[in-house]
Parts: sequence; structure tokens; C-alpha cells
Amino acid sequence: MYAIVEIAGKQYKVKQNDKIEVDSLKKDSGKISFDKVLLYAKDDKNVDIGHPYIDGAHVDAEILKAVRGEKIRVFKMKSKKRYSRTKGFKKDLSLIEIKDITLDGKKKD
Repeated sequence: MYAIVEIAGKQYKVKQNDKIEVDSLKKDSGKISFDKVLLYAKDDKNVDIGHPYIDGAHVDAEILKAVRGEKIRVFKMKSKKRYSRTKGFKKDLSLIEIKDITLDGKKKD
């Protein structure tokens, strides 16, 4: 059983009890629900596809903590001009755990 859900403008394939890193959410911790479910699949033969979203479906999750991504180094250089510059960047992320996937207000097994 899995679902494809839109979180912060990006699509993620989630299962129950999955822990995923998503773009930074406004809250630092607590429960959150996502209602933009694009696809729900109980198995390979039972698949519900939304147009664009499935009505009444939502994914309940809990924000565990705010984390920072891997450091990206940006290096600029102009040859023969004695110019070089190094910058670093770390993306702000939120670590969430998927608690439950429900369809039409009922929990699906």
C-alpha cells in the first residue's frame, strides 16, 4: 500500500511509517495532514488515480524535526585575473514520518 502525495510543490511516494525529508515546512514539530493525494495503490491491480487529486483522501504525518541538507560548495574563478570565490549552501529541510493514509474518511488496510 502506497500513495503519491504532493508536499510543498513536489511529489513523493509514501508508505505508512516512512520517514522522508521534504522542503522546509512552516511548523517545526507537530501533526500535519496533506490532502493533495495524486494516486493511491493498495496493490498493483487496485489503483486509484485522481484528476488531479483524489477527493476525500489525505495523508496524516508528524513533523519530527527541522534538519539541514548536505553542504553544496560553489566555486567561481576567472583565470589570469587572480579572482576566485568559494561559497557554501545548505538547504533547510523537515523530517516527517507518515502515520496514516486514509481514503474517503476511512482507513485503508
